[in-house]
Amino acid sequence: MSLWEPETLELKTGEDIIRARQRVRTCMIDQGFSLIDQTKMVTAASELARNTVDYGKGGTMHIEPLADAGRIGIRLVFLDHGPGIKDIERALQDGFTTGFGLGLGLSGSKRLVNEFKIWSEPDKGTQVTVTRWR
Repeated sequence: MSLWEPETLELKTGEDIIRARQRVRTCMIDQGFSLIDQTKMVTAASELARNTVDYGKGGTMHIEPLADAGRIGIRLVFLDHGPGIKDIERALQDGFTTGFGLGLGLSGSKRLVNEFKIWSEPDKGTQVTVTRWR
């Protein structure tokens, strides 16, 4: 197990989403997370990266290792400067979508991580922060 330097990845295309997923998996393995924890965080990262590209018109994913009182974790921060989310509470409900998906991206991601924070303002963008601890 080793701590790496935090890094930021651009999210503009489908290929960027794949790279983000791969980087999250590599970091999870490096930090000694179980296969189940890896799968949960990679799935959440994939959903949030896709939202950043599709709805936020592109943005970034910041990934950083965490160490706190003997706990090891990984934090991901997704940031875009897109149209924002008008009603966050509604957007977090299963089945709600403004696109063509199943409406499970935000709500599903929230269930897959230990900590979930979302900030959004119309016409200013959205920031979603997720953390998984082992």
